[in-house]
Amino acid sequence: MNIDLLIENLTNPALLFFLLGILAVQLKSDLEIPSNSSKFISLYLLFSIGFKGGQELAHSHLGLEVVWILLFGVLLATIVPLYSFFIIKKRLGVENAGAIAAAYGSVSAVTFVTSVSFLEMQNITFGGHMVAVMALMEAPAIIVGVLLLSLYRENKLKGVSFGNVIKHSVTNGSVLLIMGSLVIGFIASEKQAVGIAPFTTDIFKGFLAVFLLDMGITSGKKLTAFWKNGVFPLVFAIVIPMINGTITAYVSRFVSDSHGDQLLFAILAASASYIAVPAAMKIAAPKANLGLYLPMALAITFPFNITLGLPLYMYIVEFL
Repeated sequence: MNIDLLIENLTNPALLFFLLGILAVQLKSDLEIPSNSSKFISLYLLFSIGFKGGQELAHSHLGLEVVWILLFGVLLATIVPLYSFFIIKKRLGVENAGAIAAAYGSVSAVTFVTSVSFLEMQNITFGGHMVAVMALMEAPAIIVGVLLLSLYRENKLKGVSFGNVIKHSVTNGSVLLIMGSLVIGFIASEKQAVGIAPFTTDIFKGFLAVFLLDMGITSGKKLTAFWKNGVFPLVFAIVIPMINGTITAYVSRFVSDSHGDQLLFAILAASASYIAVPAAMKIAAPKANLGLYLPMALAITFPFNITLGLPLYMYIVEFL
């Protein structure tokens, strides 16, 4: 692995602000980001990356290769929760297995955004269609998780409509915003898009740093409850994403020639959802332990991916 690349990634201001958030919790500081501000920044990041992706997609050649790229993303979101469920089921139970499998089959929009920033720092291009891939990978994993729960759960939950859960996953705010922004960016004229470029591009990295500070604070608060579940969740939250990302970094070369696309595929396969999936699993798996699968995705997998995962997958993409 390129040590300079690793050091550069570890000294990324956005990552350092994430670590500052964790440190603030450990020091019992009263530092916090107001909830309304945090929500706004989340919406801004999704809006910005979706809109810019739509603009890139509008300038891309929408040929057969893009179709295969989209299908590959959906395939990843279907396969990962399948085998993850059976790895977890015996140790943590069906309810937790369904929720964790859905989380790790789905994706983290913030991890994706951080990876885009990483690629821009390295001057590596990627296709705007990758934003569509990210958005498409949210729902399939949730659907697979719900199906597995319905098959292996001993006591079927009454009053829970499978159709409602699927609808909730597709119309989830984060999914809807990024898909809507993607479409708007695609159909917007280039001349008009330039007018909002200062908002969608120039201030992006600053907002990302503040958002990761908030993520660090949230992660730090949930670490205590997480350790009560033993070492298995910790190992799973690091090893499985690393395996997913490593394999995908290699296999994705058969789908796309772009190094940027290959890295984003790897990070999407390695990431875990902590926004859309918890919202959906509150309906589908109310008995699943939120204090288990949320810290796994947010406090373990997320920092692993943006510190060690990115340079590791980039190394595989470029040198292997």
